[in-house]
Amino acid sequence: MAERGAHITTASPGDDRPSIFEVVAQESLMAAVRPALHHVVKVLAESNPARYGTLWRWFDELYTLLDLLLQQHYLSWARASFSENFYGLKRMTEGSKSGLRPLRRKEYWKSLLLLVLVPYLRMKLEKFVNKLKEEEDYSIHNTTSFRKRWYKAILATYPFVKFAWEGWFLFYQLRYILWNARHHSPLLKIAGVQLTRLTLEDLHAMEKTTAKTSSGQANDSMGQRMKDTMKKVLGGVALSVSSSLSLGVFFLQFLEWWYSAENQDTLKSLSSLPAPPAPIHFDLETYSPLLPKLKTVCPLCRKIRVNDTALGTSGYVFCYRCAYYYVKTHQRCPVSGYPTELQHLIRLYTPDG
Repeated sequence: MAERGAHITTASPGDDRPSIFEVVAQESLMAAVRPALHHVVKVLAESNPARYGTLWRWFDELYTLLDLLLQQHYLSWARASFSENFYGLKRMTEGSKSGLRPLRRKEYWKSLLLLVLVPYLRMKLEKFVNKLKEEEDYSIHNTTSFRKRWYKAILATYPFVKFAWEGWFLFYQLRYILWNARHHSPLLKIAGVQLTRLTLEDLHAMEKTTAKTSSGQANDSMGQRMKDTMKKVLGGVALSVSSSLSLGVFFLQFLEWWYSAENQDTLKSLSSLPAPPAPIHFDLETYSPLLPKLKTVCPLCRKIRVNDTALGTSGYVFCYRCAYYYVKTHQRCPVSGYPTELQHLIRLYTPDG
């Protein structure tokens, strides 16, 4: 039994096909980079919204642009994505025998689009579905509208689409493990490439390409020199990211341990602060004009509250629809003025509701 499964972790002397652990590890690498950058931008935006708020609002597009530049550089220089090159892998045209042959133009553009566009569209779809779920839970849209029925159809279909997508990738990974297939991912099959290990000749070829680009020619045109300069700068940025990635992975593991459930008691004892005072209540003659006298009335629409929702930042209760659109527009509590986001909306369930 052990001899039959040996190919899963080891390779035969003449086989340059990477193991399943190598290909899964390189895919997990890029999956860990985006949440780390997202958290950094979030901290910056919370500390200085005026300066870094734009980065937070356009993070998805800015990250996709950075990913595009990074993947384009590595596909041109190393014939691999950033994570594949980090694990010593390269892409070859399917059926090609020469390890030094560059990707053809068709395979190059397919690889670039699938590496950058597919994760972006998938992330946007998940955000859109999550938004629809939130609006469905709180009945923001009119139940008789055509848009409402269309949204319900999307919510009903999405779990099956996601299951089919994940099953498609799982099927390819099982084929890769059990039957020695050349592709562990259907995206590689669509791009017409396969993953192999880097050889010593490949490393020498990349060093020669780097040396040739850095040396340049004195009689090059201005446009060519600018193009070479941009490539050199992008290569330096990519090299810096690649060199510091090991330290970054360790730092991410440290943060994961620091915020783990086992370490929460220690974290709370080190970062415990006195509780802030409760919001001011206006029950008597000195009530605020922003607050209605009846506690069952929404301070915004001045009607009996529907779908009672409290703001976690201030504690005041509103209709969900009123609080949702106000916070989405102004990013603050309408009564206290405390900075508030949509994630601070808390639905209240009464015993008779």
